[in-house]
Amino acid sequence: MRSEVVINGKFLSAAMTGVHRVAFGLVEQLICYQPEIEDLFGKPASIAAPHTVALTDRLPRMPIDRKGVLAGQWWEQLELPAKTRGKLLLNLCNLAPVASATSITMIHDTQVFTSPQSYSRAFVHFYRTVQPVIGARALRILTVSRYSAEQLVRWNVAPADRIRVIHNGVDHAVQTVADLSVLPKLGLGAARYVLALSSVQAHKNLKVLLEAFASERLADLTLVLFGTEGRPAAIAAGLAVPPNVVFAGRVSDGALRALTQNALCYAMPSRTEGFGLPPLEAMLSGCPAVVSDRGALPEVCGDAALYADPDRPADWIGAIRAMADDPELRARYAAMGRLRAAHFTWARAGDSLMEVLRDVARERR
Repeated sequence: MRSEVVINGKFLSAAMTGVHRVAFGLVEQLICYQPEIEDLFGKPASIAAPHTVALTDRLPRMPIDRKGVLAGQWWEQLELPAKTRGKLLLNLCNLAPVASATSITMIHDTQVFTSPQSYSRAFVHFYRTVQPVIGARALRILTVSRYSAEQLVRWNVAPADRIRVIHNGVDHAVQTVADLSVLPKLGLGAARYVLALSSVQAHKNLKVLLEAFASERLADLTLVLFGTEGRPAAIAAGLAVPPNVVFAGRVSDGALRALTQNALCYAMPSRTEGFGLPPLEAMLSGCPAVVSDRGALPEVCGDAALYADPDRPADWIGAIRAMADDPELRARYAAMGRLRAAHFTWARAGDSLMEVLRDVARERR
């Protein structure tokens, strides 16, 4: 039996996040496969989206059906199943309608199980309730690393034989022109600062970086934190912010590329990262990375990054100091990082997703 592919377009109604960037990257690749998708499923793929979604020029060649009266989770759980009954529903952002039995769903990580303190109780309860149901009913569960696949099995979210790993692409990171005006605005000099996310979620582990930059050994360097959470959020989370920390706020893609290209290194101290898109983006831009030795980061970064224990500020001080004091070491990791990150393309991710769709098409016939 053949049934057309419909993509859950709820992500089109939200601000760009790492998860939503992955959805855009994969859908843009599926556009290139529309003739084969039509051959496999009878029709080209299309997107079902809430009526609140404005037409997006990011996906000009993908039909978008905007209908219904609801939005957000209510639309996804109540209206989307009715709109897509009998069709193959592709969900790329962690959730799917629990009523849908003919679906493929990407679950990026298991943070609600491994780090529930990072979220509100209501959020944790909802995800812990619906994700195992989605995992049990889906034709396939997609995820972004072998580490995440192991965690999905460990927490009984999905059986191992129905999980497929599709690594993210990162080549979008070098498709934007750098906006160098951000450097003087923040008072930054080239290679005299370390770049990192400002997230205060527990699993992101910002605390260890702040403790490292409180050391006299890093007093001549600046920690630049970008993202929506600023100094008030850090203080409210009980974090001590040393004077050599700059909060850049939410920055444009061009400003982020400029910050990345001119940083001494990129730091990611996460404990349970499901993939690790930011350090790979940095590595592709020639910025070496210092990352935690936990989660999916060793799998993704390989031997092309320096590693530090997320519980030991001294490790971060040592790795960052090594980058600052040894130009040859920094240049070597910059070159290795660029080469490593170049393997993670959206074209490869699209190929992997199409393999899944081909398998499902064969089974449904």
